[in-house]
Amino acid sequence: MTQGLKIAVIGGGSSYTPEIVEGFIQNYGQLPIRELWLVDIEAGKHKLETVGALAKRMVAKSGLPIEVYLTLDRRQAIEGADFVSTQMRVGLLEARKWDEHIPNQHGVIGQETTGPGGMMKALRTIPVLLDICKDIEELSPNAWLLNFTNPAGMVTEAINRYSKVKSIGLCNAPIGLHKWLSKKYDTPTNRIYTEFVGLNHLHWVTRIVIEGEDKLAELLDKREEYSGKNVPATEWDADFLRSLGGLPSYYLKYFYMTAAMLGEQLASLKANGTRAEVVKRVEDELFELYKDPNLQEKPKQLEQRGGAYYSEAAVNLMISLYNDRRDIQTLNVRNGNILDFLPKDASIEVNCVVTGNGPIALPVSNVPEQAKGLIHAVKTYERLTIEAAITGDRGIALQAMASHPLVPSVKVAKALLEEMLEKNKLYLPAFFN
Repeated sequence: MTQGLKIAVIGGGSSYTPEIVEGFIQNYGQLPIRELWLVDIEAGKHKLETVGALAKRMVAKSGLPIEVYLTLDRRQAIEGADFVSTQMRVGLLEARKWDEHIPNQHGVIGQETTGPGGMMKALRTIPVLLDICKDIEELSPNAWLLNFTNPAGMVTEAINRYSKVKSIGLCNAPIGLHKWLSKKYDTPTNRIYTEFVGLNHLHWVTRIVIEGEDKLAELLDKREEYSGKNVPATEWDADFLRSLGGLPSYYLKYFYMTAAMLGEQLASLKANGTRAEVVKRVEDELFELYKDPNLQEKPKQLEQRGGAYYSEAAVNLMISLYNDRRDIQTLNVRNGNILDFLPKDASIEVNCVVTGNGPIALPVSNVPEQAKGLIHAVKTYERLTIEAAITGDRGIALQAMASHPLVPSVKVAKALLEEMLEKNKLYLPAFFN
């Protein structure tokens, strides 16, 4: 084998790509990449060309011997790859707009990874990713698939259950939390330990140890929160938070303060349009910047997108797998016996030791009793959604929609499912046979 790694990024035309390219350049010493393949589909060709040209300028400026290839031929990109990373959006932002808007019209939370919107995103995405997995099984069976595509937990579980590909799901929330704590306590991140329990976008941080001291109670008492760019900050109830037993992921606001969050969504919809439309404006601005032939680095404005630190999480994981680093990272992996109230093949989000042979999930020291019911309910919805994505069965899809804790009744579930499937007809042929 020629020295150096081959990495394929599926969804290479994404506005996030300059961030991952920056990560590859900065970490070349630990991750010697020979070939970086950015692959996209015909509809994303113009974005791929724009962002790909910037990637080439960034690499040229670095002087590193990395070859950047742009292609619409997925198989060519995957063949012989050491790592395949997916950051795709089936249906683009247009589909996301309806994922958010249709539930809002029915008085339900409209969000791209949680609730009915997340369900539609999963239905669109799972068949496409399983198709990509067939190519990986055939053309690079030893490759690691790092999946960033949301809803990451569900997608990772579908891949782990229905393909032979070695896959790990990843989210930017854990690394974002560490950066926030590092700044807040003026402590390097390697002196911070946090323990995550739950599912992707549904986790509780049950231990926060800074320089050997447990700070969880203090953080809960002050109602301090780390919040993503894409999720508004609403006040938590102090008594509730103190007795919760873990720092909640900001996605938990959708479940614990549904009415307030829905109110914010509707107000924001009136003022700025759906979140998808806001993101589209940010993206359009970014691509205008990317077109500048003199730009040779990741522009600052990229941090306005919701996914800050995604690439850092991805590059960290690649480095640990490649170098058998055995550090601890929070990942989406197979449950096994970690959460005894969930199926063994469920995907959960927990701390793992990352070895050269893959992540080993660590036992959790504490699962708050009050978190178990919600974890179980959402996992039930996720498993039904995965089954619906694979079978195209409307009955199973209705059960999935109706069992989601944010959907108030069967009547609403049925109306949402019919309207949303119709809007997604182009991407969900299995439901229209």
